[in-house]
Amino acid sequence: MPTPLPLGLVQTAALHHADDSLDLFADQVRRLARTHPAVRLFAFPELHLCGHRPDEDPERVMRAAAQELDGPRGTMLAGLARELGLWLVPGSVYERGDDGRVYNTAPVYAPDGRRVAEYRKIFPWHPYETTAAGDRFVVFDVEGHGRVGLSICYDAWFPEVTRHLAWQGADLVLNLVRTPTVDRTQELVIARANAIVNQVFMASVNAAPPDGTGRSVVVDPEGRARAESGSEPEIVVTDVPDLAEARRVREHGTAGLTRVWDPFEHGRQPLELPLYEGRIDPARWRSGLPRR
Repeated sequence: MPTPLPLGLVQTAALHHADDSLDLFADQVRRLARTHPAVRLFAFPELHLCGHRPDEDPERVMRAAAQELDGPRGTMLAGLARELGLWLVPGSVYERGDDGRVYNTAPVYAPDGRRVAEYRKIFPWHPYETTAAGDRFVVFDVEGHGRVGLSICYDAWFPEVTRHLAWQGADLVLNLVRTPTVDRTQELVIARANAIVNQVFMASVNAAPPDGTGRSVVVDPEGRARAESGSEPEIVVTDVPDLAEARRVREHGTAGLTRVWDPFEHGRQPLELPLYEGRIDPARWRSGLPRR
């Protein structure tokens, strides 16, 4: 039987990419583990380890910070998760891919130090971001708690992303954000909307000033904000969501009424989707979800 997942969204400013940034991050996570001993999964904002100062060229910092996921940074992060016995989502990092391109990638480390998932941002915020685009949706299982999906900042604006993560069985979607602009107001609406229309928990962790405007939030599968912050310079938004609640809402409906994963059952014909040159096939609509 799944148990609730003690979650900590770390709303904080980015660490500047420098020789000592990993040591500073390790100290930061150790401190948080001491002050929040009940938290089992810590998640940090987008590009937390790869920040740049106002007088630095972001493109140069991106190239300098890019590493293979199994490089020195990845080895350190894996060791930190193992040392503390925690699930660790250290924000996204600049990843140097085998193809030579740089990706904005969110790795996930299990309490035993294994890297169990890595997600490349599918929708970089063009023209301001120049990272290469990822091409797949990623979920991972937190043993004993449920399934978690990953998205990065602008991905949340595209409903196809959260829909596919929910279809793959995600009970919770972690959206790692670095938004310093006024449209954080819209992003909070989008977090609630994605939760409602996909019947999934949404956890959106934004960077703190000056790298972001904060306002991190956890939303339940019926669209209610369970925990949220203001624009504090550093705060941990804690919550203990029971991820099985997402499955209950899908089975019994939002407010006990609306079951959005049911309309394409009972022999309905496929629905053509001209925008995608594809279709919704009733035989596949629920196929990724856990069985009732």
